[in-house]
Amino acid sequence: MVRRMDGYLTSEDLATRLGVKRESVYRMRTRGDLPEPDDTIGRTPVWKTDTITTWEADRPGQGWRKGKTREPS
Repeated sequence: MVRRMDGYLTSEDLATRLGVKRESVYRMRTRGDLPEPDDTIGRTPVWKTDTITTWEADRPGQGWRKGKTREPS
């Protein structure tokens, strides 16, 4: 069991925040679609809330794919 720390998010917390399954967070991390964890508690990666807030603001919108560019309008 991971002790909750104020200002930090576990993979489970991140899944809840993003509205996805925890397994999706693991896949996103493996693909490099998430920022690197800010710390590790035992074997559990954790992210600072501020790190995720910044990442969400800079994150591409839905439907974006790596290697695909939009054609000019």
